[in-house]
Amino acid sequence: MENLNAYSKPVTLKNILKFAVPTIAMTVFMSFYTMVDGLFVSNLISTEALSAINLTAPIIQLVTAISTMLATGGSAVIMKKIGEEKSEEANEDFTFLILVNVVVGIIMCILGYLIMDSVFASMDLSENVSNYCSQYLSRYLLFTVPILLMNNFTLYLIASEKATLSLVCSVAGGILNIILDYVFISMIGMGISGAAVATGLGYSVTAFVGLFIFSKKSNLIHFKKPVFRFKVLVSSASNGSSEMATALVTGIITLMFNWTMLKYVGEDGVAAITIIMYVLMFASSLYTGYSYGVAPMISFYYGEKNHKKLKKLINTSLKVIGGISIVTVFASFVFTKPLVSIFARPDNPVYDLAVTGNRVCTIALLFIGFNIFASGMFTALSNGLTSAVLAFSRSFVFMVITMLILPAMLGITGIWLATPVAELMALVLSMIMFFKYKKRYLY
Repeated sequence: MENLNAYSKPVTLKNILKFAVPTIAMTVFMSFYTMVDGLFVSNLISTEALSAINLTAPIIQLVTAISTMLATGGSAVIMKKIGEEKSEEANEDFTFLILVNVVVGIIMCILGYLIMDSVFASMDLSENVSNYCSQYLSRYLLFTVPILLMNNFTLYLIASEKATLSLVCSVAGGILNIILDYVFISMIGMGISGAAVATGLGYSVTAFVGLFIFSKKSNLIHFKKPVFRFKVLVSSASNGSSEMATALVTGIITLMFNWTMLKYVGEDGVAAITIIMYVLMFASSLYTGYSYGVAPMISFYYGEKNHKKLKKLINTSLKVIGGISIVTVFASFVFTKPLVSIFARPDNPVYDLAVTGNRVCTIALLFIGFNIFASGMFTALSNGLTSAVLAFSRSFVFMVITMLILPAMLGITGIWLATPVAELMALVLSMIMFFKYKKRYLY
């Protein structure tokens, strides 16, 4: 009833932010989590080691893609069965899918070890960077199964009405990662291997807590003797296929950026683009958190056919996104040098590259928020096809086009412009879809 009362309140900025701020805080924290390794590695080891973390990212995304698919798709299948009062069957399926993830983790771990040397060899890296890549990935892969379990248990904890516990695990894992990064790299002298182990142990927190929680039969979802149902596996895979595609697309785009940087600038360019990606990711988390936060409100008012509230919510949201865009662009321009100096010293060639690149890439922040919100809005309006078209076009189609054309025409400047131009193209498509469906949804 409390939630319904919240939805019945007037649509004001204050009430909207009550929904959105907690989600924004979580997404910002998760983006910061990703940056921790980069901060410690670049400052305590070198920017070459920072390049290595980015160069290993596509393999890591490949390793986790299938698990992401099964986690998102599987949770939907299982919660549907619980809603149909088929709890016993749901828990059998849950246990089965977790075991599938463990098997997938072992296979992907082995596959990762088999392909990593040939992948790094194809990049024509220096001996130092190649060694850093091998050291980081070889230690990271040891934690493949716990990391895949973390992907799954994060969603299942939320489905089990333990969202707060899921957040606590994420925060605890992040803090552990920070502490262990310093201990392993600085105090013990493990180098980049220590960063990988710290990350693996940080991610493992949710895995270990999940094993304990889901062993309790009193929990809504819990372990039970598994039953193999091929239909469940297929349904989970199909439901989560878009999430797997997103993970794979991210890996492909990262790989394209790395190859292009190696071709035009070298390994310093990879380090520079890594720093810029961190800045963009941090700013984007604000938009993602806001979109996730207001999505239930959009869905509720749409289902209620309360077009007045829906229109006000979306109009207010566009103003909020616009405000955040202006603030983040201004902050990124003004604080470019301090932000970059966190990762690279001014006497390092990476510093000038990253400063120049960030000032160009920052233009993308004018468009990113509207594109993220548009995709999330159509998902909330149960128009998954339009949302998928927007997301796929933005993250893959337009990025591939700009990455193939602009660097060939403008060299390194084209690399920096690729993201802003791709986001601008995505904004045009978002606006077309927004006006196309305005009469249907009456926003």
